[in-house]
Amino acid sequence: MLVGYARVSTHDQNLELQKDALQKAGCERIFMDQVSGSIAMRPGLEQTMDFIREGDTLVVWRLDRLGRSLKHLIELVTQLDQKNIGFKSLMESMDTNTTGGRLIFHLFGALAEFERNLISERTRAGLSAAKSRGRKGGRRLALDAQQREFAINLYKQRKHSVEEVCHIMGISKPTLYSYIRKSSAASVERNHRIPSHIS
Repeated sequence: MLVGYARVSTHDQNLELQKDALQKAGCERIFMDQVSGSIAMRPGLEQTMDFIREGDTLVVWRLDRLGRSLKHLIELVTQLDQKNIGFKSLMESMDTNTTGGRLIFHLFGALAEFERNLISERTRAGLSAAKSRGRKGGRRLALDAQQREFAINLYKQRKHSVEEVCHIMGISKPTLYSYIRKSSAASVERNHRIPSHIS
């Protein structure tokens, strides 16, 4: 059985284009969401994952309709594969039921792993450089300004979970959130600062 999933980011966007494409592809059941891709809670996707069964194929109009990120997409398709459920994306002509489709999916996984390794390698190099400039061993007291900015950027890119960012940077969640709050507060202060020549 072909099961479709459609998503648009806002209520201003129309689901009909995706629904028509999925129906044309032969989907007997279609689930939908009208939420941003960055939002973790998607009722339609949860219903899809609960409904779909072994031997079925999940069909989407385009890859970015399913995953919040490449990492999330790979996790979802891996879950489907473990349950013997196929995955098909119409716009990218990707079908994990075929040899070529499975190859493309594995390439996606390799690229995602490559990106994670690069980020981890850069971070270790930065920490090593900081240590060579005089940082001692033992418990980390804090990240320097450049490392804090790097951690905040990792978080904002949403390519990695909070746990992964904390693991890469060697900090706790409260510490990361503290950096983010201070950065946001500093940004607001800069935007509302009154020029000194105005009395």
